[in-house]
This record gives sequence, structure tokens and C-alpha cells, in this order.
Amino acid sequence: MSTPRCEYFEAGRCRSCTLIETPIAEQLAAKDARCRELLPEVPAAAWLPIAEGGDRNFRNKAKLVVGGSAGNVTLGILGRDGEGVDLRDCLIQEPVIRAVIPRLAEFLNATGLPPYSVPQRRGELKYLHVTAAPAGRLMLRFVVRTEEGLTRIRKRLAELRAAIPDADVISVNLLPEHVALLEGEREELLLGSSLTMELGDVSLHLRPQSFFQTNTAVAQELYGQASRWVERRDPASIWDLYCGVGGFALACAPRAGTGAARAVLGVELSEAAVASAERSARDAGIDARFVAADATAFALDAPAASLPELVIVNPPRRGIGAELAAWLNDSVVPSVIYSSCNPESLARDLAAMPSFRVREARVFDMFPHTGHLEVMVLLERGA
Repeated sequence: MSTPRCEYFEAGRCRSCTLIETPIAEQLAAKDARCRELLPEVPAAAWLPIAEGGDRNFRNKAKLVVGGSAGNVTLGILGRDGEGVDLRDCLIQEPVIRAVIPRLAEFLNATGLPPYSVPQRRGELKYLHVTAAPAGRLMLRFVVRTEEGLTRIRKRLAELRAAIPDADVISVNLLPEHVALLEGEREELLLGSSLTMELGDVSLHLRPQSFFQTNTAVAQELYGQASRWVERRDPASIWDLYCGVGGFALACAPRAGTGAARAVLGVELSEAAVASAERSARDAGIDARFVAADATAFALDAPAASLPELVIVNPPRRGIGAELAAWLNDSVVPSVIYSSCNPESLARDLAAMPSFRVREARVFDMFPHTGHLEVMVLLERGA
């Protein structure tokens, strides 16, 4: 696989893909070596081959800063001077995203709304988020400062739908504060409610503020690996903590008509994500339950008789933390699958769980051309 040439990187306009000039094979080897160094307790034979993420056309979500001026916007990132740098032909984005960005720029120009200026702390348009499903359908989210931005975009909704007929979801997010955030709390839906992400025999339903991995092919392999580990152990019950929209739970739950019996429960703080997971389960005929709760509080409050035979955790970068790690270590749960986007916090959490041993581990190149990665381990209690 050849190393892609990026004109933005070569010109010094964007350095986000810090490793793009490093051959993919070297990137993969370095990530694998880093995880092995951070997790020395994992036997060499336990490491499975790394799941490759590609070298271009892999990112299913574009988070674009709106810069420039009213009627002449840029879509990309902020430069060091706080001004917009246009990156509308970024090669890591899925082709369907690259194809619609020029049309979205034309739409924003037509609104006459001024982009937000970070140095001057004024303006209206902050970000444009575009998410692509495997079937090519899109979710469009416009992040603005005030009701004026919402009103102008709403008035031109028919024009936007004509320009982007593949959009299933269109929303406006309001972020009035002068803060370095990608979105605010208030989301106004203008079209649809969720984007369907087709992943084999299960489709996940993403709402505007839902989390989903940025590399669809690698996400499928991640869920597939967890499912294979589960099938080998065939637990009678599973908890999926930090379940989000239910990816792991749905991948590991029994299918209708198979005759398999396995109680699967997903736990997620976001009620909207739980609603999405429940819809996905209904659509696929999958027997899985979901509850809206804090993962750590849920586990600590659970009666001992209700504990599952296997726990899946997929926490944010900070990891599961000392409290949940101690609870898992001292519980009677025999198996844990831990999916992590931060090998440092994973190493810290594993050190707090000495009752478990790593039986298998795998690195997933979710973020090619950067130092970021996903790593997942299968833990079993005992020597």
C-alpha cells in the first residue's frame, strides 16, 4: 500500500495527520510495539494481528471549522493565526463526504451568515459536522452561536435538501459560549432523527449527538472480535458498560431463531443513546436490554446474585477508573473484554485488576496517520 501524498501537509497548511509521510506498515508496527511495551504482562503469543485501518478514504465523520468570511467560507481547520484553513479535499475523509463539502460551502455562502472568528470573538457559523453511513446516507449538523443562525438555516431547508438529497438527518446545534468545544447542549432537528449505520446483520441508529467510531471498517472488526471471544466462552449473561448506541451488546447478543439463550444488558448514561440501542435491537430481532445509568454506579449497586458471566467495558480515554477496576477485581465476574482508545489508561486499569490475566489482545488502527489507536483485551480470572 503506497503512502498517500497530501498537498495540505506538504504545504504546511495542516499537520493533523502527523504520520502521513510514514509508510503504513511502519505506523502499524510502531503502534503494535507501543501496546506491547505498555502491556508487558500480555504474553507475546497472545497478541493477534493488528486490524488495519487503511491509508485513505477511511474517516466516516468530518468535523469542519467554518472560517473565512460571509459569502466566502472555508471548511477545514483553524490556522495558528486563528483564521480558517480550507481542507475540503482531505483524503482521509470517505469519498461521499468529500463530494458534498463543496455543495455545503455553497449553501453556507448563500445564507450570508458570517463565520465565527476566534480572535475577534464574534460571528455566527462555528462548525459543520458531516457523518456518512456505509450506504452513503448522510447526517449534517451545523453549529451556530445564536437563534439567527438557526433561523436562516431553517428557512433554507428546502434548498439544502435539494442540494444534498442523500441527507437523512439535518440539525442545528447552538453553542453561544466562547469556548473550545465542538458542540453545545441544544440540538434542533430540522430533518429526520437518526442515521442508520449498516454493520452486517445489525444496523445502529446514530442521533446527532451519538458517539460512533470514526472508521467504520475497523469498528466492524472491533465488534466482530468481541463477538468471536464471546462465542468461544459462551457466557449465559453479559453486561456491556459504557455501551453507547449498543454496538458491542448487539454484536454479542443471540439472534432470533438461533435458539441461543444469553441475557445481554447494555448500560449507558445517555438516554438518547439507550433509545437508539433499543430501536436497533427491535429492528434486528435481537434479545437485549438497555438501561440509562452511570456504569460505575450501576455495577457497584448491583446485587451479587445478578452479576453476569462476562463484562464488556468501552470507556472514554480516561479509562474505567480506580473504583470500577477495584469492583471488577473483587467481584465474581469470570471474564472481561476491555476496549480502550488509550493504552496508557488501559495499563493503569489493568494494574488495578491483578485477579485477571490477559488471554488475548489486539490492536485496531482506528486512526491511521496519527499516534492514536484502539486496543482490546480479553481478561479471565485466575492464574
